[in-house]
Amino acid sequence: MLYQVIVLGLIFAVGAYLFSNTLENMRVRGIQSGFDFIDQPAGFGIGESVVPFDSSESYGKAFLVGLSNTFRVAILGIVMATILGTLVGIGRLSRNFLIRTLSGAYVDLLRNVPLLLQLFIWYFVLTEMLPPIEEALHPLPGVFFSKNGLQFPHPLWAPGHWATVIGFSIGCIGVWGWSRYVAARRAATGNAPMFGLPAFAILIVATYVGWLLGGAPSGLDTPEKTEINVIGGGSVTPEFLTVLLGLTIYTAAYIAEVVRAGIQSVPYGQHEASVSLGLTRAKELRLVQLPQALRVIIPPMTNQYLNLTKNSSLAVAVGYPDLVSISNTSLNQTGRAIECISIVMACYLTLSLLTSALMNWYNRRATIKER
Repeated sequence: MLYQVIVLGLIFAVGAYLFSNTLENMRVRGIQSGFDFIDQPAGFGIGESVVPFDSSESYGKAFLVGLSNTFRVAILGIVMATILGTLVGIGRLSRNFLIRTLSGAYVDLLRNVPLLLQLFIWYFVLTEMLPPIEEALHPLPGVFFSKNGLQFPHPLWAPGHWATVIGFSIGCIGVWGWSRYVAARRAATGNAPMFGLPAFAILIVATYVGWLLGGAPSGLDTPEKTEINVIGGGSVTPEFLTVLLGLTIYTAAYIAEVVRAGIQSVPYGQHEASVSLGLTRAKELRLVQLPQALRVIIPPMTNQYLNLTKNSSLAVAVGYPDLVSISNTSLNQTGRAIECISIVMACYLTLSLLTSALMNWYNRRATIKER
């Protein structure tokens, strides 16, 4: 205990010295310090944001907009990378030679090409190889794809949509209740009713009933193509698509290896037992191997989620206005380097700790409990 107290005291002493030395050097050079700039007008616009932002608004709101952009690309990237990585990881264990070879080539290629280079490649594809807005691709009704990004229809918000949201929430609760019932039946009898189709039906019916009770709002803001532009609807920029695709495809290659290793860690006797019970390959994977592999998969999967969130800071290289980009602009205008960097560090630390806490909770839930 004494040695630990001494080491902790030395760490605090070094930190206090560095802090005071920094403040003294800044005072000598006439560099202002403090977070008072947070309330001042930012004086710059943000090209893409979930929350509307005007140049007359404060630096504080600009940081929040940058954080929301980072959060948006990180959440979507985690979901998409998990789905793609799981499919590729399972494909690496396929008995089909073509699927197994293509999955292996995907992993070997994407893991060995730097992420920054992949972002540049995707940015080149989306901004140089796609047609201009006047000749935008029209793959689906109301959907346009060009150098300007992706334009798509989106619902016009109405008060009745709250009932739809409530119905969807009730449907999610119903799906959870159905999953508990299926698990209980499987534990009690060894046979379980179908889960996927009834769960989907519960979610759809509850959402549809909520939509009806809310007055069935159906207004859509649909993009329309003019001679020189596409107006209306929702849109995402090539920069956002570049970051999302780059992070998803790159991280999925690592997640695929995590999933493959987790499945292969399950003893081979489990496979023999599944075959002796007459389980199909799909049921064996879903009911026997993946539940046991989760205890191996979840910890390294958490690392990949953290890496994806932190790698989103590379978005500044392609002009996507994430947290780091907003921080750099604010730093250049105010000169408050330490303060801006501290805000970025605090935001990424908070996101990482929240992600770790959530995954640790899920890890405890997925742990195999011996009886």
